[in-house]
Amino acid sequence: MMKQILLLFCFASGLTVSVSESKSASVQPHAVESFSAGYIQMKTASNCSYLVVISTSCASPKFTTDKIGIAFGDAYGNEVYEARLDDPVSRTFEQCSSDTFQIDGACASPICYVYLYRAGAEDGWKPESVKIFGYNSPPVTFNFDTPIPNGTWYGHNLCETRPSSSYQLLPQKWLISLVLGFVLSIWV
Repeated sequence: MMKQILLLFCFASGLTVSVSESKSASVQPHAVESFSAGYIQMKTASNCSYLVVISTSCASPKFTTDKIGIAFGDAYGNEVYEARLDDPVSRTFEQCSSDTFQIDGACASPICYVYLYRAGAEDGWKPESVKIFGYNSPPVTFNFDTPIPNGTWYGHNLCETRPSSSYQLLPQKWLISLVLGFVLSIWV
């Protein structure tokens, strides 16, 4: 009986460590000060295509005439940039709607950051989320649900908080805890 309890304890501890580490990766969107989109456009070859779905919050104004741009990429320096997504004629970024864009750029995988840029007189465009489907990468969703400040790159960078090696560590920690529990249960 003691062996089963010890094994269960080690299994639960490994699972708790794995879950607590994966939750720490969720961060709130933030402004970034040292981001140069012009540099991205100059160094990036267009060789992969992405589908980007931007959902506008129902708490956003009915429509916006602001200029909206996007930049996203991976932890390896592969970056994609589109200066203008907005189109006042087609009324993109209307309240409670989703807009889909096809964007070409460098092949980035896995995508771990996205920044939006808003410039204009209006205040209050509020994206709900950005979902990116791309090359050799699972779809990734970044939740915003906050107005984008004027004249600032604003978004998420999970590359800093969740390095690519942590994707490999989580299953290893779980397995190590399980093996350790098994060995201890035999030994006790």
